[in-house]
Amino acid sequence: MTNENPNPSTPQQASPAPSAGPARPAAGPRRPYGRRHFAPRRKVCRLCAEKIRTIDYKQSQLLKTFCTDTGKILSRRITGACAKHQRQITRAIKVNRNLAIMPYKS
Repeated sequence: MTNENPNPSTPQQASPAPSAGPARPAAGPRRPYGRRHFAPRRKVCRLCAEKIRTIDYKQSQLLKTFCTDTGKILSRRITGACAKHQRQITRAIKVNRNLAIMPYKS
């Protein structure tokens, strides 16, 4: 005998429905999907901590710390500077570039 279906119009076996995702383990605490959320440590303005009131364009060593190797000005989000000091940093870097103390890009 052969294992053929006598009635070819009906399938032998129905395929199982596809699952919605990978199987999860039954035991253990359930974690929400995605990244874990935590409170990041707030960055303190380094210039406020050192009590620097104004930033002069002649402080090139200080200003180089707020630039990348390619010459881009780093954002407040990365440096942690307050808004007042970030504006002063940007203005001083632009004056430095204009006077050719700092390069526009390297």
